[in-house]
Amino acid sequence: MKRIFDNILETVGNTPVVRINKLGPAGVNLFVKVEAFNPLGSVKDRLALGVIEDAERNGTLKPGQTVIEATSGNTGIGLAMVCAQKGYPLVVTMAESFSVERRKLMRFLGAKVIITPAAERGTGMVKKAEELAAANGWFLTHQFTNEANADMHSRTTAHEILAAFAGEALDYFVTGFGTGGTLKGVGRVLKKERPLAKIVVCEPADAPMLTSGAKQERRPDGEAVSSHPAWKPHPVQGWSPDFIPKLTADAVEMGLIDRVITVTGPDAMSWSKQLAQQEGIFVGTSSGATFSGALQLCKDVAKGATVLVMLPDTGERYLSTPLFADVPVDMTEEEVKIASSTPSGQLPKPAA
Repeated sequence: MKRIFDNILETVGNTPVVRINKLGPAGVNLFVKVEAFNPLGSVKDRLALGVIEDAERNGTLKPGQTVIEATSGNTGIGLAMVCAQKGYPLVVTMAESFSVERRKLMRFLGAKVIITPAAERGTGMVKKAEELAAANGWFLTHQFTNEANADMHSRTTAHEILAAFAGEALDYFVTGFGTGGTLKGVGRVLKKERPLAKIVVCEPADAPMLTSGAKQERRPDGEAVSSHPAWKPHPVQGWSPDFIPKLTADAVEMGLIDRVITVTGPDAMSWSKQLAQQEGIFVGTSSGATFSGALQLCKDVAKGATVLVMLPDTGERYLSTPLFADVPVDMTEEEVKIASSTPSGQLPKPAA
């Protein structure tokens, strides 16, 4: 990896594959791909760079044109980085249910953030983005249908995985789906280059859209018309909007998926925390969810199997969410006891 870069965008990708030591079950080689190492902390940095550079090449994005996208946060943060570096104004639409950290990060990077009602879900923020793009002549990136999203993962993520496991076994690849770009882009390359590897997809137990088998109603351009009938609100931000994106549906129709595993919200929270406290890997709720699904898978795999798990983002996106609900700001009783064991630096006791 080169040590001097011409700009921040050259640092997107080439994220590490890390062995799991304490949390991995005996007899299974368990690895994670840590996308928090991307410059803005998530796998969506790849998507953002891929769709903008594709639009520049094909002429659909003009110099100085405003970019707009509907996002749960990470795509918007990645786009804010890319647009800041390249000089495009950015507007994002985001449902009010997503964490405030994401809003602040995008605004800090210079983006304008339009909040839509939580009751209108993901489809509501997409509709708002489409309206604003049409009314103002802005460039809508169409992250849920844009083939440049999946292409970026085929060119980068998939080939990083192939390089990491060159000459080694790779039996299972485990991922969630947000837009479906990682799933489709990596899945089609692995099916060609490592045909024995199984593709395992995780989704929320509260929103088992793929598991249900129910069709997603969509327009001719691929965008969803309405919420999927199997979707219900769930706490895994960035995972599974209230519809099955076209890129995810493509992966289903192409036969890329070998198994679907559902994960509960509490398990997602628990494994995110355990990754931090047992392995020192600081990731968000969607990472904990995907890791939970991988551990379910590990119960069924042959001894000696190798499993790779995608961990989509950093834990810092979740400070105001239930993931951190039981993490105190003030000292605990145990910490006060430690502090009191020596004379210096004592905080004043509260008045009676």
